[in-house]
Amino acid sequence: MAISFGFQTYTWQMSYEKHRDRLDHILDIVQQAGGAGVEPEVCMLGRYGDDPLALSNALEERGLQLGALCLALAWREAGETAEEKVEADRIIRFLKHFPETLLTIVQLPGKDRSDLANRQKNALLSINAVARRAYEEGIVCAYHPNSPSGSIFRIEEDYRMLLDGIDSRYCGYAPDTGHIVKGGMDVESVFRAYRPLIRHVHFKDMEQLSGHWSALGKGSINHKGIVQYLKETDYDGWIMVEEESQEAGRQPDRVTLQNGIYVREELASLA
Repeated sequence: MAISFGFQTYTWQMSYEKHRDRLDHILDIVQQAGGAGVEPEVCMLGRYGDDPLALSNALEERGLQLGALCLALAWREAGETAEEKVEADRIIRFLKHFPETLLTIVQLPGKDRSDLANRQKNALLSINAVARRAYEEGIVCAYHPNSPSGSIFRIEEDYRMLLDGIDSRYCGYAPDTGHIVKGGMDVESVFRAYRPLIRHVHFKDMEQLSGHWSALGKGSINHKGIVQYLKETDYDGWIMVEEESQEAGRQPDRVTLQNGIYVREELASLA
């Protein structure tokens, strides 16, 4: 299997109230952009959140796959809360209708990084518990660190804690190129260091000097080099493209179509 390119719905989630139940429209744009699949966060499923058969039909009509589904919860306590466990189990049941789809696990960032060591330990308890239950149902999982100021897995020391702490029997790593750079790290070094854990990939570009998010290919991240490295090391999963620039917040359709052109013209042949 070759590397597959798709699009993550966070580009539309930035203007959530406008796009909260417009997954059909988003799928149309993903198709127009040339994506092979899509990765929604659970909140972006809209009316499809309780109807996996309808979602399967909507994807099939457009020739798309559900490449991944992203579950984002707080996981602040020493183990899942009752509500968090109910939601995670609901999504695991949902994904049993999509046997090839990966579950991306993301912790919602807090307001700050206080009580960091304890919060990291608590998060890992929940991450590993969710991943184990998903694994028992035949679902592949990968954890996706992010980079807001309140993220507890943000910088190099955090990544060591995270990637040494996830139970690799059940959970892999979903690196995001933009979040890696935002956390002050070198993208290629992180990919090389943790390549055995990588099961899913996000591409997001940024201008490193200014720290501003940008369109794919307009920033300073060497995404061509990352594609080449993944190909050389026999990666056969998804690369999901997203954009978090101010322009994406205003015109998510336009920037996705633009990023699709870059994928087709600059990256696809490398994969």
